[in-house]
Amino acid sequence: MDCFLKKHRSLQSPTLQHASSSLPHRTSQIIRQLRPLARLARTIVFLSFLAVSPMFPAIPARAASPAEKEITLVAFGDSLTAGYGLRQDEAFPVVLEKALRERGHRVTIINAGVSGDTVQAGLERIDWSIPDGVDGVIVELGANDMLRGIDPAITRANLEAIVQRLESRSIPVMLTGMMAAPNLGQSYADKFNVIFPEISKKYSLILYPFFIDGTAGQRSLNLPDGIHPTGEGVKIIVDRILPSVEAFLTRITTR
Repeated sequence: MDCFLKKHRSLQSPTLQHASSSLPHRTSQIIRQLRPLARLARTIVFLSFLAVSPMFPAIPARAASPAEKEITLVAFGDSLTAGYGLRQDEAFPVVLEKALRERGHRVTIINAGVSGDTVQAGLERIDWSIPDGVDGVIVELGANDMLRGIDPAITRANLEAIVQRLESRSIPVMLTGMMAAPNLGQSYADKFNVIFPEISKKYSLILYPFFIDGTAGQRSLNLPDGIHPTGEGVKIIVDRILPSVEAFLTRITTR
């Protein structure tokens, strides 16, 4: 047996013999290399504890400021608002919303224009046309009153009633004005043209004095009827009314 064992030991590979003798040294090297990883693991566990510990509550997410909240406006008017003779994407509310969003405002504008509406017709439908929860209303009415020669006193009374109805619901109002056509005579114009600035002053409203400023009388910017703006005409209207609408948004977000 001793002879067999001696013979067996003499047949062992020199490489295996070297590996056996160096194993303790390599093991200690591996242990030293793993020590930093162990410290890192303990650190991660500790930080995880801090994250869930009641002693260190999580910082709440920042609430959006009023200026960052989505604002919903209603464009309440007649065919000038509805977009008579135009594609849907060319209508005043759509073009205005796009312009405001391009300037960084988070705003949605509902088109509540009805072609042919007088101020009285607007008053009759205001409760169901203006849903609860809207942040403001842009009122554009009066052109059809003027074109039909309706007594300015009636137009004034109905427009004032619209403002009162909206204010009773705590809905801010912006008013857009209209001017009487010259063929109606100076007497009619004197009574009609002052309606919008006087109501705006009485109720402290933001007023854009003449809704179709820049397009009135411009044949190339109006449809063949000479009254309703083309798509290009609407862009001009939006460009000119934009500062007033931005002032209205500021009033809404800071009230």
